[in-house]
Amino acid sequence: MGDEYIFFDEALRDRFVQFVTERSIAWRARADAMEGLLVELPDELDDDVSDAIEAQYQALMDEQVVLAESRADWATRRVAAVPVTRPDGSPCVIRLPADIARPLLEHFTASQVQALVQAIANGLDNPSVDSLCRRERLQPPRR
Repeated sequence: MGDEYIFFDEALRDRFVQFVTERSIAWRARADAMEGLLVELPDELDDDVSDAIEAQYQALMDEQVVLAESRADWATRRVAAVPVTRPDGSPCVIRLPADIARPLLEHFTASQVQALVQAIANGLDNPSVDSLCRRERLQPPRR
């Protein structure tokens, strides 16, 4: 198993599970430390299947935002969870405040946001002191 998808509503999680089950994809569900519901899928899915799953997840996330904004008891949960994998292979969740997460999710897919946060986490665990402006020595073309 590899890719994780988080939900805060059981009905949305169940619709996602039904979607992947209909495509004969193995899945595992568990509760998350933030009171969310995680669904984990294998990470070796082909691109077309992955794209369909991401589209379905994004549609459900759009519904989740509407639900969150309409429920008074969710108003205190102004945070988004982004799962990352540490260099030692252990899973971790990075919490993003809503004022950061909302604009990101308006312009990027959930997987793009996850990739961004993963890249930042990797950079923190393996910092580089090299300047991005450092010029590489170019080799003359061979003739």
